[in-house]
Amino acid sequence: MFRVTLVLIASMLLSTGLRAEGPSRLVVSVRDQKLMVMANGAKLATYPVSTSKFGVGDNWGHMTTPLGFLQVAQKIGDHAPVGAVFHNRRFTGEILKPNAPGRDPVITRIIWLRGLQASNAHAFSRCIYIHGTPQEKLIGRPASYGCIRMKSSDVAALYAQVPLGAIVEIVPDRLPKIPSAPRGAVFTVDAPKPKPDASEPPVPEKAVEKTVRKRVETDEQPHFGRGA
Repeated sequence: MFRVTLVLIASMLLSTGLRAEGPSRLVVSVRDQKLMVMANGAKLATYPVSTSKFGVGDNWGHMTTPLGFLQVAQKIGDHAPVGAVFHNRRFTGEILKPNAPGRDPVITRIIWLRGLQASNAHAFSRCIYIHGTPQEKLIGRPASYGCIRMKSSDVAALYAQVPLGAIVEIVPDRLPKIPSAPRGAVFTVDAPKPKPDASEPPVPEKAVEKTVRKRVETDEQPHFGRGA
């Protein structure tokens, strides 16, 4: 029943597209490298981001950013300090400053996405996140291994704005031109909140590390199943 409800929500969103009267959601533009928080047809906020440097798609082994409609499935990092380093979605105790040399872990906050369409059905298992990055100098151009990267201050603000169940639309085109929301407007969600276990589990890390090890060798390897 839960999955059917999500499919119906995705169908409704597909019919509204990027029209201003569409429902509240986040819209990520690959072309603009920006994320817009949209509520009741108006713009609440816009942030610069980085999507994948390998392009778009949802195939295993390609380290791409999926397109289409997704949903905020989990939020990780409540009360963690800005710059907090996460490994396997757990705070390591380390804190990094912006543009820390030679480092590229997931930091500050994690907003874990679940795909709502066949074209992005692997997003949750691939651990596609909206998350902070210490490589802030690369924000505004494609630089990730599939996730949507943000500056630490921006992802902390977004995390506080957006609840579980929020719809995220990732598009190849430019952001829609819509008016700004009135002062005091808030983001609301009509979709049901995801159940904690209402998704396919991430693929075991040993299975995905073998795939990625052949392609990527960096200080902080971007492994599928860990976000990137």
